[in-house]
Amino acid sequence: MPQLHLVQRLFNALAPDTDGDGGLSQAQARHEPANFLRHAGALSMTKIADGLIDPKLVLSWLLSHLGAHGFFVGLLVPIREAGALLPQLFTAPRVQAMARRKWAWVAGSIGQGAAMAGVVLTALTLSGVAAGIVICSLLAVFAVSRSICSVSYSDVLGKTVGQTRRGAATGSATSLGAGAVVIFALILMSGWGDRAVIVLVALALASALWFSAATLFSTLWEEAEPGTTDTQALDQLDILRRDPLLRRFILVRGLLTSTALAPPYIVLLGAEAGQATFDRLGALVLASSIASLVSSWIWGRMADRSSRRVLMVSGICGSLALLAAVLMDLTEISDQIWALPIVLFALMISYHGVRQGRVIYLVDMAPEDQRASYTAISNTVIGVVLLGSGLMGALAALIGAQTTLVIFAAMAAGATLMARGLKEFGD
Repeated sequence: MPQLHLVQRLFNALAPDTDGDGGLSQAQARHEPANFLRHAGALSMTKIADGLIDPKLVLSWLLSHLGAHGFFVGLLVPIREAGALLPQLFTAPRVQAMARRKWAWVAGSIGQGAAMAGVVLTALTLSGVAAGIVICSLLAVFAVSRSICSVSYSDVLGKTVGQTRRGAATGSATSLGAGAVVIFALILMSGWGDRAVIVLVALALASALWFSAATLFSTLWEEAEPGTTDTQALDQLDILRRDPLLRRFILVRGLLTSTALAPPYIVLLGAEAGQATFDRLGALVLASSIASLVSSWIWGRMADRSSRRVLMVSGICGSLALLAAVLMDLTEISDQIWALPIVLFALMISYHGVRQGRVIYLVDMAPEDQRASYTAISNTVIGVVLLGSGLMGALAALIGAQTTLVIFAAMAAGATLMARGLKEFGD
């Protein structure tokens, strides 16, 4: 009884509006407090692990340290992003056929942990081209495992946490995870200790965290329900034709990818301004972690009230941050050591708002028996968009970082306007 009382007290402290059932069945509502804490705990572990293996920083540095060709370094982010999104159109029908879909998330988390354990073993035994091939292959396994987690998580969250509490669960986890990653980023940027040892320990810890998250998530109480087996992978695309709200949501989300794609071009402005000491990768991780730490919990609470407004506010904030970067560069303020890091921090706050808003909006919007399909369709389309991000790099080489950032600012502003037409959920 005391343990149950503690769980209820923690649930009441972390989640807003805990009196209603949030649209859950009677059986699920009884288990919601404990499930809420399991969600927050498991996601905290995976958020920490994500920061520890960040392909933009950690894996890129590791491949360079192992003497792999730059070609393999360039493959890391595309493999990670597209590999996590594109397979979902094919994995969603299998997830929907499961009576308890938490096991898909558990399997995906185990797969991510195993892939990172393989990266550690590779770093200890291989170098050069061999290390590049094996690590990129393991990252592909990692990305597909992550796609399974992504396509199943929205469904499980919708079944086990009430509608007005979902943002609090994901936001609390993101903030807790970000705090740990801030420490890791500071260690990396400080030059303390042997960098290779720090990176390998971080990767091993990330692997252990994914295994631990899988163990915790497996204890989630999920009501069994008949799975659907009549949905074919490509048939899901018909939902796009039938649901105009989903089409508008995907358009908004696609425009908001500008907040994710823009940071390297802000760093490019810093390099052009002569900030040789501006650590591109380290600053990205640190800015993202601190921004996540201070904003994700707030974004989550806001998303529980109106995820539509979160998308709108994130879009306009991102647009203003990007325009500020361009203005600083035009007025030659960008050569000040404080200027672009502040802009980057503001942009990453917007980015984390986008992440919180889109997850909660999709869960609230999708029909209960089609959440996996809606998630898969949305992520597959966005995966194609992100694959095209390589073209933006070529564009930047032709027209410059300033013009590219203006285009991204226009995309974010356009997302705000398009989000006005989304249906309102929440209060």
